[in-house]
Amino acid sequence: MANTGVIRQPGHNPAIPPDRVPLRTWIGVLASMLGAFMAVLDIQITNASLQDIQASLGATLEEGSWISTAYLVAEIVVIPLTGWLSRVFSLRRYLLVNTALFIFFSICCAWAWNLNSMIVFRALQGFSGGVLIPTAMTIVLTTLPPSKQSIGLAAFGFSAVFAPSIGPTLGGWLTENFGWEYNFYINLIPGALMLAGVWYGVKQEKPQISLLKQGDWWGIIAMAIGLGSLQVVLEEGSRKDWFGSALIVRLTVIAVIFLAVFFFIELTRKQPFINLRLLFRRNFGLASIVNVSLGVGLYGSIYILPLYLAQIQKYNALQIGEVLMWAGIPQLFIIPLIPKLMQRIDVRLMVAVGVTLFSISAFMNSGMTHETGLDQLRWSQFVRAMGQPLIMVPLSSIATAGLSPKEAGSASGLFNMMRNLGGSLGIAFLATLLTNREQFHSNRLGDGISLYNSETQQRIDQMTQYFISRGADLITAQNQAIASISNIVRREAFVMAFNDCFHFIGIALLLSGIAILFLKKVKATGSAVAH
Repeated sequence: MANTGVIRQPGHNPAIPPDRVPLRTWIGVLASMLGAFMAVLDIQITNASLQDIQASLGATLEEGSWISTAYLVAEIVVIPLTGWLSRVFSLRRYLLVNTALFIFFSICCAWAWNLNSMIVFRALQGFSGGVLIPTAMTIVLTTLPPSKQSIGLAAFGFSAVFAPSIGPTLGGWLTENFGWEYNFYINLIPGALMLAGVWYGVKQEKPQISLLKQGDWWGIIAMAIGLGSLQVVLEEGSRKDWFGSALIVRLTVIAVIFLAVFFFIELTRKQPFINLRLLFRRNFGLASIVNVSLGVGLYGSIYILPLYLAQIQKYNALQIGEVLMWAGIPQLFIIPLIPKLMQRIDVRLMVAVGVTLFSISAFMNSGMTHETGLDQLRWSQFVRAMGQPLIMVPLSSIATAGLSPKEAGSASGLFNMMRNLGGSLGIAFLATLLTNREQFHSNRLGDGISLYNSETQQRIDQMTQYFISRGADLITAQNQAIASISNIVRREAFVMAFNDCFHFIGIALLLSGIAILFLKKVKATGSAVAH
C-alpha cells in the first residue's frame, strides 16, 4: 500500500536537528486543527437554536430532530472512508476540496427555505465536515516527528473536547443576538483561514487514482449502509419508542446485517479500505474502549446538563452557556501544559487520573436538587475541565504508538469514529434512561402522596388558602393546589432521573478505567510513526 501523507524534507541539512519542524509545517498542522474544531463545533452548535430553526422552517419537534441526525449520519459514514480517499486524491487536495464544500454547504444551511432543504444541506455539510476531523489527526501523525507529536495531539485534543463544550453556548449567543443563520455563517472566516493555511502548509503529493479501480467497494457500501442505519437508530430510537417503531426495527436489522458483512470483508480482504485489524492490537483496541467511554461522558453530559438547566431551572441559552463555560474555558489553559506533562509522567497514569476526575465530576452532579444552579454546578464543571484533556491527548498518543505512516489514516478514522459512536450510544441510552427513571420515580413518589394522608391533606389546605387569597374560588383553588403538588412530584421525579443519568456517566467512565490497567507503556514523546 502506498506511503502517503508523509512530508519528507529534500536536501536535508545535517546541521539542522532532525526533529526541527519548519514554520510552514506548523501552519499546515494548525490550519487542519481549525477544520477539526469547526466540524466538531457544528455537531453541537445548532442544539441551542433548534427551536428557532424549527419555527423558521415550519417544522415540528420530531421533524426538526433530523437537522442534527442528518449531520451526524453523514459524518460518521465519511470518517472511516477518509484515510483511503485521502490516499486516492492526495491528502492536501482532498482536504482543500472538502473544506471549500464545508463552507459552501454551511452557507446553504443558512439559506435553507424549508425543512427538506435544511436536512439535505446538513447531510452534505456533515459529509464534508466529517473529513476535517480524521485528516487533522492524520496530518499530525504523518508530518510531525515523534518528539513533536504530543504538541500536535494536544492541539487535536483541544478541538475534540473544547468545541463540544462551547458549541451550545456559542449557538445560543449567536441566535439571541444575530439569528440562527449565524450558527452557519460563523464557519466562513475560520474556513477561509483554514483554506489558506492548508494550501500553504501541507505539501502536495501525487494522487493515486488507480486505487479506485481496486477499491474495496463492497466493504464501503456495507459500512455506509450499516453505520448510517445504526446512527439513525441511536438518534431517533428514544423519540420513536425504540422497538415499538417499525422503522427502528427495520433499521436495526439492516445495521446488524450490513455491519457484520462489513467486518467480515475488512478482516478477510488483503487490501481493505480501512484496517480493522488495528482494533486487535493491544494498545489501540484498549484505547478505543476508553475512547468510546469518553464519547459517552463528553457528549452525554453536554446533552443531559443543558436539559436539566432548561427544564428545571428554566435557564435560557445564554445562562446554560455560562454554566457550560466552566467546563470549556479552563481547558484553554490546561491543554497547552499536557505535552510537557507527558514528558514527565507515565501517559497511562495521566489517562487514569483524567478518567477519575471526569467520573468524579459526574458523581458531583448526581446529587442535584431542584435548587441546583450555576453556583453549585461551577465546581463540578471545573473538575470535568481538569479531567478531559488528561484523557484525550495522552490516549491519542497511546493508541497511535508504533504505527507506520500508511496505517495513520485508518487509525485516525477508527479512533475518531469510536468517540463519535460512543457519544451517539451514550445520548441514546441517556434519553431512554431519563424517560424510564422519571416514570419510576414519579410512581414511587406518587405512592407516598395520598389524598387520605394527613400531611398531604394539610399541604393541600395550605395551598388552597394561598390560591383563595389570590382571588380564586374554593373549587378552583383546590384544583390548583392538587395540580401544584402534581407538578412538584413531576419536578422532583425528573431531578432524580437526571441524577441517575449522571450516575450512569460516572460508572461508565470508571468501568472503562479497567482497560487502562492493561495498556502497554509507551514513550512520552507520543506516537512512533516513522518517517
